[in-house]
Amino acid sequence: MGTTYMVKVHSPPVEADWESETAAAIDRELRSVNDQMSTYLKSSELSQFNDSDSTEWFDVSADTAGVVAAALDLSEKTGGAFDVTVGPLVDRWSFGAGERTNDVPSEDELEELKKSVGYQHLQSRLDPPALKKDIAGLRVDLSSIAKGHGVDRIVELLKRRGAENVFVEVGGEVRVAGDKSGDSWKVGIQQPDAGGRELLVAHKIRDAAMATSGDYRNFFEVGDQRYSHTIDPRTARPVTNGLASVSVITETCMLADGWATALNVVGQEEAMRLARENELSVLVVQRLNSGFVSSGTGELAEYADADVSADVAGADAATTKAEKSEAKTFTQRMAPVLLMTGLTFGAVLLAMAVGVIFGRQAISGSCGGLNAKVDEDGVSRCTMCSTPSEACQELRDKMVEK
Repeated sequence: MGTTYMVKVHSPPVEADWESETAAAIDRELRSVNDQMSTYLKSSELSQFNDSDSTEWFDVSADTAGVVAAALDLSEKTGGAFDVTVGPLVDRWSFGAGERTNDVPSEDELEELKKSVGYQHLQSRLDPPALKKDIAGLRVDLSSIAKGHGVDRIVELLKRRGAENVFVEVGGEVRVAGDKSGDSWKVGIQQPDAGGRELLVAHKIRDAAMATSGDYRNFFEVGDQRYSHTIDPRTARPVTNGLASVSVITETCMLADGWATALNVVGQEEAMRLARENELSVLVVQRLNSGFVSSGTGELAEYADADVSADVAGADAATTKAEKSEAKTFTQRMAPVLLMTGLTFGAVLLAMAVGVIFGRQAISGSCGGLNAKVDEDGVSRCTMCSTPSEACQELRDKMVEK
């Protein structure tokens, strides 16, 4: 899959050679996923289907047919924001298996490519397992859901081999089962733009999966414009909604993987609506000029620092909420400074008061105030001034002489 994987097993079976045999079985299972669904291997089932000009049913494994069926269901639920037929667009934007050119396609190119894109032109059946397209040039890219499927298969493999407490991660997509001596597994969500060096969240989960989709790992820049690897099938362009990352918790990693990509495409407001509508636990991180602001649902809502309601619509409303969230984060950052300033000012006043008390001076009023003392020549004197000026009296004497 062009990435790394990690498997942890707590309290594994004590059978001889269990670890080495299980490691070999994991490698075989992941190679099987590649052989079925990789767009990098020309011999894979998916590559052969993509290269075929036939519009008849094309035999594939039950696994491939099942993943495509799940993808089509997500496409329906998201109104086409998730679409595995986006392969030609992914390749043209230099995020596919071909050469990385990092050039921006023209409008004419994109319009031409859109003619061979659309989940409505793809079908999947499970018995017997097969795929069908009604456009000869249709190509399927399962990179946004196949990794999660691979994670699920490894978890099930480990369960069959007697492992009850497992942590499986492939390319950042995670699923866990059981626990660690009664303590839940922790899954980290990275801080966007931190290069993987800083965690935003370390969340405890049990018998569930988490996947994250973001724009901070795979992208290229032309001038001041960043082009993310997440393509919006509806516009044929990389997303520009300002979402830095979307994390989703579901029962299976395949669905978490797919939903994370879909919500990354639709933007913050629509992502929150879909999350509530489909009872998903979601953490959405929005990129602002001053930093990041997050919103969440379900068990991930505790990490959110913005309340984004589901019934707000329109660009003006979204902008207003972003501005409010940005103001909130500014206030939160300034609170310690304001508190320290107040404490310092209070300490200075206290020191002045103590000095006056020990100097045996009675405070009869502020300088120029209503209670200031006035001597016999009419000069207002402040009892806290050691050398009051006589300028006022001198001025009056000169005026009398004239």
